[in-house]
Amino acid sequence: MTLFSNSGADLDELAQIKDMRVMIISDAAPERNGVGAYYQDLIQYLQPKVGKLEIICPIILENGRWQGGLNIPLPGDTTQKFLIPNFWNIKKRVRQFAPDVVIVPTPGLIGLAGAFQGRKHGATVLLGFHTWFEKLADMYWGRIEGALNRAYFWVSNKLLFRWSDIVVANSDEMVQIANEFGSKKSFRVGTPVAFNFLNQPQADPVDKVARILFAGRLAAEKNLPAIIDAARAHPDLEFSISGDGPERAHVEKATLELPNLRYLGWLNRDALMAQIDQHDCLVLPSHVESFGTIALESMARGRITVVSRNCGICQWPELNKGLFIIEPHSNLADMISSLKSIDSKLLVQKTSMGRAAAEQLNNWSMGLWYSLLGSLNKK
Repeated sequence: MTLFSNSGADLDELAQIKDMRVMIISDAAPERNGVGAYYQDLIQYLQPKVGKLEIICPIILENGRWQGGLNIPLPGDTTQKFLIPNFWNIKKRVRQFAPDVVIVPTPGLIGLAGAFQGRKHGATVLLGFHTWFEKLADMYWGRIEGALNRAYFWVSNKLLFRWSDIVVANSDEMVQIANEFGSKKSFRVGTPVAFNFLNQPQADPVDKVARILFAGRLAAEKNLPAIIDAARAHPDLEFSISGDGPERAHVEKATLELPNLRYLGWLNRDALMAQIDQHDCLVLPSHVESFGTIALESMARGRITVVSRNCGICQWPELNKGLFIIEPHSNLADMISSLKSIDSKLLVQKTSMGRAAAEQLNNWSMGLWYSLLGSLNKK
């Protein structure tokens, strides 16, 4: 029996959610980070199955301005915002929508307002616990700022765990942390794959490593120096970095020094999928990574996918079949050296297994979400 053997909701469970009203309240803008992408993808699959779905979240306009509340750039990362929401608007929209379930994927003021209003109006509150911000504090802030931010997220999380009925996370580690925080019920859920990543025709199979891509936030936890060092160690290969964040200036400086390294800027999901298809390999050498959705998307497109052991995706045994994993005693440059020596048939076989595992995880994940929501509607 495989991890994904029980991979679908039955007809009774789907019937339970066909009239369900689901509201998602988040301060993560679509596509701007892993959480925003996760719930954007989830909505694609939930929308046709539930009675009605509505999301409250910030929107980034074409001019780069954030809409959805008073926003203040985060210290250490001006590409991310601390949002002070319109609490009256959230209260009004929750009351008018009358949700059966409120899903809160993020801590902070919007998450707290969503959970509080959900409980007040009799909805089941489901907390998505996807990022342990306390663990990132030392990477972004100094000792005093770090202590203040850890305290803020600790208080926020404690309230959210108290006000939520169920907590979901996409790794065993995050489930364990949720339990330590006092979660009433915690479940591990899978990660859906964006519809286009699975259903658009794939590029030709990969049988060698020549073009290597990183895509994600340009931040300390992503271990960007490992990518720059790998580009320096392999001048015969092409490296590309996509994204935005506080480390952008370091990346742009490195592109001036290394002719085989280029910066692509921030890309929307369609442009990102096109870049994944144009590269042979995607790398994610993160120091901290709750899951690593971009790695799953790379597998779905049939690309060679390299991740560090720190990535939560490694905790899914069935996905390991399609991953090349950098162990703590190794580094990205050495892993790429190994990939260059692997037989082309083995590379094709590995990427094919990765594609199949991504499809299986998507089906299993959505079956689990349908079952979970169906069980809540029986109450």
